[in-house]
Amino acid sequence: MAKKTVSRAETKEEITGSNNNHSKERLIESYKSVRELSGALAEPLEIEDCVIQSMPDVSPTKWHLAHTSWFFETFVLSEAIKDYKSPSPQYAYLFNSYYVQAGERHFRPKRGLISRPTVEETYNYRNFVDEHMIRFMEDADDKEWKEYAPVIEIGTHHEQQHQELIVTDIKHVFSENPLHPRYISEKPVNGSDKAHTPPPAEWIAFEEGIYSIGHEGKGFGYDNEFPLHKVFLNPFLLQSRLITNREYMEFMKDGGYETPELWLSEGWATVETNNWNAPFYWELRDGEWTQFTLSGMRKVSPHEPVCHLSYFEADAYARWAGARLPTEAEWEIAAGDLPIEGNFVGDRNFHPAPLNEKGGKDSLQQMYGDVWEWTQSAYSSYPGFKTLPGALGEYNGKFMCNQFVLRGGSCATSKSHIRKTYRNFFPPDARWQFTGLRLAKDSS
Repeated sequence: MAKKTVSRAETKEEITGSNNNHSKERLIESYKSVRELSGALAEPLEIEDCVIQSMPDVSPTKWHLAHTSWFFETFVLSEAIKDYKSPSPQYAYLFNSYYVQAGERHFRPKRGLISRPTVEETYNYRNFVDEHMIRFMEDADDKEWKEYAPVIEIGTHHEQQHQELIVTDIKHVFSENPLHPRYISEKPVNGSDKAHTPPPAEWIAFEEGIYSIGHEGKGFGYDNEFPLHKVFLNPFLLQSRLITNREYMEFMKDGGYETPELWLSEGWATVETNNWNAPFYWELRDGEWTQFTLSGMRKVSPHEPVCHLSYFEADAYARWAGARLPTEAEWEIAAGDLPIEGNFVGDRNFHPAPLNEKGGKDSLQQMYGDVWEWTQSAYSSYPGFKTLPGALGEYNGKFMCNQFVLRGGSCATSKSHIRKTYRNFFPPDARWQFTGLRLAKDSS
């Protein structure tokens, strides 16, 4: 289990591509609040819940809590503090994810077999890292702060990504339990209430033109959001809201899962191989569709945004509806200066909510939160993209193959983590995330 030397970026511009001025007080408070939220998300869980890996793409909660601590230990403490000693050198092997340059790694599909360290020891590890991190941040001189503040900032955003995975992964874990345990009690909101019936979807028009997309450099951004660059867009239409369960059930009733001409070849093969006939977590009981939620099993609400769709399903629905998925450039231009408002993890719904605002003409709704929106854009680099030096260069760039971009965040995303330039990405058959869709069309 040899550990290689970790090469970090030398300047803050190389970490994020931005020109951030990192306030020490603000970043320390951000670090503390992010770390506290991870603990809060794990708080409803029993020890037994924290160690299960229900499929290779899911990691145990305990592993997420340890890995995010490993990140700060590896990229900050081990580099910045002379003679720093980890509570266990073996943690570097157990809790590295995919950073090849940071050393050898435990096999991902076997994370659920790591019974030791215990959950208690994992929390002790987190506390140990927090004590050293806070002491380092408070005592860092100007030179140290300039060097490590960008790494700390990316570490807090990295942990926010894993907070989302804590939510989505435990949902999958609980769904595999025949008892269908609840993560939280359902809030007293009746999704079938007429007051929550969403307005008819409108088509919002956007003009042809040359636009700039990508991160402008103010505030945090991942390397894959850079650089700012020009794109040409033909005129297009974007639907004013997300597709609902009721609308998706019409696709199902019309034989959407039995009509091969609606599907991409690989998508149809996936449908046949896995016997898909509904979104993930849906189950037909006594002739009625139910779904597993983090509040347990319940009837599918027709007015909620449909979620847990693969790219293949979103694409097939769009084709059935006589439309298409938007490109990520179209989505970003449409988002424009819209405020980042929506149903996020801080609202503690842990489920998409019905649109209860009246949508008006030329008004886009639900652009942020609720569900990640599939785009038709393959995940690839922007013109002029450069991989970061060192192990942090493995963060995004090496995944630019066989994946599609999603935009907007979900009910498991932190509001402070999302922005219009944020590029999420998953393989086209992935369904365990809160993923849904919004339709687009070419403008005639």
